[in-house]
Amino acid sequence: MTNTEFTSGFAAIVGRPNTGKSTLLNAAMGSKVAITSDRPQTTRRVIRAIITRPDGQLILVDTPGIHRPRTLLGERLNDEVKDTYGTVDAVALCIPANEPIGPGDRYIAKSIAGLSKSIYFALVTKTDLGNPEQIAKQLLAVEKLGQEVGLTWSAIIPVSAKSDDQVDVVVNELMKAMPTGPQFFPADTVTDEPEEIFIAELIREAALKGVQDELPHSIAITIEDMSLREDRPENFPLTDIYANLFVERDSQKAIVIGKSGARLKRVGTEARLEIEQFLGTAVFLDLRVKVAKNWQRDPKQLRRLGF
Repeated sequence: MTNTEFTSGFAAIVGRPNTGKSTLLNAAMGSKVAITSDRPQTTRRVIRAIITRPDGQLILVDTPGIHRPRTLLGERLNDEVKDTYGTVDAVALCIPANEPIGPGDRYIAKSIAGLSKSIYFALVTKTDLGNPEQIAKQLLAVEKLGQEVGLTWSAIIPVSAKSDDQVDVVVNELMKAMPTGPQFFPADTVTDEPEEIFIAELIREAALKGVQDELPHSIAITIEDMSLREDRPENFPLTDIYANLFVERDSQKAIVIGKSGARLKRVGTEARLEIEQFLGTAVFLDLRVKVAKNWQRDPKQLRRLGF
């Protein structure tokens, strides 16, 4: 096979919050590369997942959900998504099958309609939550949305990441849309996200479970230190991880810790099990809860927390 026959490129998965973008990304990869939860705005970073085949390489770019920002963090997340638009070869807009098309969907559709180089796909997600009639109506509504904003869809694909229905169709269609190009990443690379960042995200995923109100948006995680413990048997390594869980107020700190530390212990246990599976070693996780007052609105705090 000659180099000219190899195709490669980037496809951004976009949409408003909680439209199933990260769940779809994980289903396409067959493994977890992005955390998920039922809380909107779970994704806070642009995540690249790499699928390599003998004839091509597709880099799926998962993006934070576009939303009306209420904080400086929200503004930065929106800017990061918009910056991504101009660097990809295709854009796949996710719209759930079980929800009517709303202002957020229209806003994003208009935003991507102005791109000159991209190929456009519409993904009607969460089809496991809709009946056939509902899905059919949504497919027509998505087609109409494209016409209204001047978008020509290369394909409109109903998909359920949860049921693994048509995920392969999405990947195949995106792969076919990629231009001739080089192999950007080694064939065994799944994501270019740094290991420590993904581990921090696994801790945040565990912390998001069961929390209410504004607390999910106020949680941030940093890894202070991570290393293999010395003097361990070669066949039973142990990774020591020291992490901080930041919230914005003392009242939130109390909620995260829970009565007699019970909730924090559960978060630590769930996160440790996920991290052990990811690293392939036993893990000692030291998790401390700290307050960074109003960090979502403070430029210095945002930089400190990696945003």
